[in-house]
Amino acid sequence: MKQRERKLKVGILGGTGMVGQRFISLLEDHPWFEVTTIAASARSAGKTYEEAVNGRWKMTAPMPEAVKNIRVMDVKEVEKVASTVDFVFSAVDMSKDEIREIEEAYAKTETPVVSNNSAHRWTPDVPMVIPEINIDHFAIIPYQQKRLGTTRGFIAVKPNCSIQGYVPAFAAWAEYEPYEAVVTTYQAISGAGKTFADWPEMVENIIPYIGGEEEKSEQEPLRILGHIEDGKIVKAEEPRITCQCVRVPVLDGHTAAVFVKFRKKPTKEELIRKLREYRGFPQEAGLPNAPQHFIQYRDEEDRPQVRLDVDYENGFGVTIGRLREDTLYDFKFVGLAHNTVRGAAGGAVLCAEALTEKGYITSK
Repeated sequence: MKQRERKLKVGILGGTGMVGQRFISLLEDHPWFEVTTIAASARSAGKTYEEAVNGRWKMTAPMPEAVKNIRVMDVKEVEKVASTVDFVFSAVDMSKDEIREIEEAYAKTETPVVSNNSAHRWTPDVPMVIPEINIDHFAIIPYQQKRLGTTRGFIAVKPNCSIQGYVPAFAAWAEYEPYEAVVTTYQAISGAGKTFADWPEMVENIIPYIGGEEEKSEQEPLRILGHIEDGKIVKAEEPRITCQCVRVPVLDGHTAAVFVKFRKKPTKEELIRKLREYRGFPQEAGLPNAPQHFIQYRDEEDRPQVRLDVDYENGFGVTIGRLREDTLYDFKFVGLAHNTVRGAAGGAVLCAEALTEKGYITSK
């Protein structure tokens, strides 16, 4: 991992919410990035970060000392916020139209935006990236910059948290041509920005509906596995995915039960070997938060388990288990990923590290 002459100055848009807090927690003592600016709604502006959060800190680790006295800025004062940073992470809580508008406004100040939000995931020239899988989609950025009229500013996004536990397996198995899948995700309450303290209805409960999640779980994998053509990202045609998404009484960790068909018939041993050997750009480049082994395969019949596996590789890794032949499909398996680390803020941090290593994010 290369050391940098000076750390890049980072702003967190929407820094008082749960994902914003996760960004701040993950960036504590980061070797490349330093949180110098936190922006939120007008009601938080002018307060110190500690005052603005005021008892609403939801991370298990304590609030980093370095951010407690940062004076929160108004996220809508775009030029003022942008003037203080090299790039920003976006975790704003607004309508999709408002998010699209404000993220483009920041990009047009020549400030790169790495977003946790879904608003720009289907903007044709915005890369949506899992760095181990589709780092080549960053090549769309110059097309976006031409549209925005920028030379340095752009938007990049990470995909939905629900897909992180199974799309890496599809990528690892690409040569066997997975073409159809049935997926059920069992999703933690932190994906809704909640803890058990503020969502007591979830204790000993399951809710079989998460708004908008099933479409994301079916369609976003195809965009990640797609390609660039004529200045836009064209989604893949396969694997065709049908999905159900269920909220379960777990704090962190989205589990996926998956059935898959292949055109080229692999053995179980071949599939497991591909998972364990799979590497991508973060591992090759030695990025600060890159898991050494992106995907672990567990042989035990009762793994993965949230309690035992969600923090694999500090939450940046993915755990697969229970791979076996199926009576209707070729194989079935269970996957697990940390939804607020790999699936949210951490995935965005890893994207920013990749963008920095590739030269897309630099000092102003």
